[in-house]
Amino acid sequence: MINIVLFEPEIPGNTGNIMRTCVATNSELHLIKPLGFSLDEKYIKRSGVNYIDKCIYHVYENWDDFYNQNKDKGEFFFLTRYGHKPHTSFDYSDNKKNYYFVFGKESTGIPRSILKPHLDKCMRMPMTDNVRALNLSNTVAIMTYEALRQQDYNDLLRSEPDDSGHKGDQFIEDYNEE
Repeated sequence: MINIVLFEPEIPGNTGNIMRTCVATNSELHLIKPLGFSLDEKYIKRSGVNYIDKCIYHVYENWDDFYNQNKDKGEFFFLTRYGHKPHTSFDYSDNKKNYYFVFGKESTGIPRSILKPHLDKCMRMPMTDNVRALNLSNTVAIMTYEALRQQDYNDLLRSEPDDSGHKGDQFIEDYNEE
């Protein structure tokens, strides 16, 4: 199971996008307070579209509350611009294991007091020196799909389903230009 952990997220649009990613990937979301918004704000709903009600998420009062409830349930990884290993250098291939990917708040990241005891699990997404960091929701999507790639995407659909509301897996092949 992939678990996305947002430490004190500030921007509702990012969290809404991340909720949508979690629904698309069967990942669970963990939100650590304080949140910079209300979970019923229209911005969350707009970003998450119609999927927020399908998102499995948990809210915690603070880091200690989250960590004490989850520390023995899986393996933790921390995404930070101060990490020294690329996100692709770790093994996430065991789909029976719980992986927790911790992301910091948009303005300041994850506090050093949380990162220091986990230096061996701190990672950075490689990028140029022209950018300080990627957008939080983009980083979550990249990290989630790297873990899923290593797990051969588990049971996720690889083609469009043929049911009402979907166009089916032959949508392109059935096109006839007139």
